[in-house]
Amino acid sequence: MKGFRFSAVEAAIKKPGRLDLALIFSDLPAKVAAVYTTNKVQAAPVILSRERSANGSCRALLVNSGNANACTGEQGMQDALECGRRTAEALGLADEELLIASTGVIGQQLPMDRFRKGIQPLVDGLDRGTLEDVASAIMTTDTFAKIERREGEAGGTPYRIWGIAKGAGMIQPNMATMLSFLVTDAAVDGAFLKSAFAEAVDGSYNAITVDGDTSTNDTALVIANGAAGNPEIKGGTPEGGAFLALLHDLLLSLAKLIVKDGEGATKFVEIRVKGAADNADAKTAALAVANSLLVKTAFFGQDANWGRIIAAVGYSGARVEQERVEIKFDDVVMASSGIFAGGDAEAAGTLVLQQKEFMVTIDLKLGKGEAAVYTSDLSYDYVRINADYRT
Repeated sequence: MKGFRFSAVEAAIKKPGRLDLALIFSDLPAKVAAVYTTNKVQAAPVILSRERSANGSCRALLVNSGNANACTGEQGMQDALECGRRTAEALGLADEELLIASTGVIGQQLPMDRFRKGIQPLVDGLDRGTLEDVASAIMTTDTFAKIERREGEAGGTPYRIWGIAKGAGMIQPNMATMLSFLVTDAAVDGAFLKSAFAEAVDGSYNAITVDGDTSTNDTALVIANGAAGNPEIKGGTPEGGAFLALLHDLLLSLAKLIVKDGEGATKFVEIRVKGAADNADAKTAALAVANSLLVKTAFFGQDANWGRIIAAVGYSGARVEQERVEIKFDDVVMASSGIFAGGDAEAAGTLVLQQKEFMVTIDLKLGKGEAAVYTSDLSYDYVRINADYRT
């Protein structure tokens, strides 16, 4: 990737033995667009980065795992400022040019001695590090690093978009524990970058759920430094449309990887609602089904219990007329006109649920509204992982 460098080190923020402090640096002044958690309880790095990214520019991102620096009071904010100040100074930047993100345990102060020791080696490693290093350093309960790459062209000049994400539990972004960082060497108009990123996030990270929890630290951002040398990409142009499509495709791929890596997950399920009164109603109904503990445990048990699904649709708040509702597992009709399709459907539906990936389609037959939400099942391992997360 032209004009970007990466680094990650083991700072033993939570415990030794893994990369946990990372840096993304742009050699050139860059534009940034970001979205953050809508949780009213917000971590110090979210508050700080939201303020700094509002001007639409940045040069670097410092990120750690193992400690969220959330619910840490004034000390937490001072620690975030110090981490940023030390890193910016080592890079030769103004403090405001650096953004910060954190993920990990809530309510514990940062181990500042470890940060202080880790920052200079982190900066020194920029010529040796890779995007893969950063993707590994931001993992918590993730079982694999999540990386996607795309290529595009504007005015005959090629450009690239690279993205990483972390997240396996505490996942129901509302913007948007979840972090995602994208870098592109494309030259992009700042206002268009902001609107395109928000639209792409809404159709990807805002369409996934593992457990219905919105983190205190959710952060997604894209940094564009223009190093590719292409004519600036603007909204309302074919180049702008192509850039937006690439953004959405990359983010949706990362979003699906988060769901597939959901804590203890054994199933990846697309909940698709169509025929709703409008798109908002469709998403409301889809999220209700995707977040239902009874539905998710039925998926885990491979129980073709469509009754739990129609019940979730009914309490979702979306407009529903039960005598119209059709429910399918892949191509198997489980219920039509709100009534069970019979024993053969039960048997066929059970076979569908034995697959690792499948689709549940709910047709409300009321209008043209549609939405898709991606979710996982709820297994014994989810409880095991989260019962001792802090230890």
